Amino acid sequence: MATIQNCIIFKTKAFNTSIRREYFINPSCYGDDAARWLISELAARGIATDKAPGQEDFGWHFGFHAGGADHNAVIGFRPGFYGGDGEWICWVERRTGSAGAAPGKQKDIKPAAVKAIQDILISSRTVTVLKFCELKDL
Repeated sequence: MATIQNCIIFKTKAFNTSIRREYFINPSCYGDDAARWLISELAARGIATDKAPGQEDFGWHFGFHAGGADHNAVIGFRPGFYGGDGEWICWVERRTGSAGAAPGKQKDIKPAAVKAIQDILISSRTVTVLKFCELKDL
């Protein structure tokens, strides 16, 4: 069975990477605007999504339904080293529910879910996709 490249690394100046919001869990927890944009773009394509993103200590996440299954998209900003611009990281994982990850379910990512996110990023005029990869390869 072929592996799915469920992670996308990209660059854009379209989202906030410098203004710390009072609601950030950590000072550099950027990505709320990026997550809301992805939610909007998925919804415009007829894909059911959560209404708003949730926050983690490293970034943001939201749920969506594609390929006949529920998934999570996780997005965060990784600052550049030595004065570089930094990059965004977005990955898709299978939504497993509140009881924790069921064995094998996390790997059961549907290609349609990954493709939906990839298509949005590829088609954006403000995004430069750098790399598709597996999350384990970061």
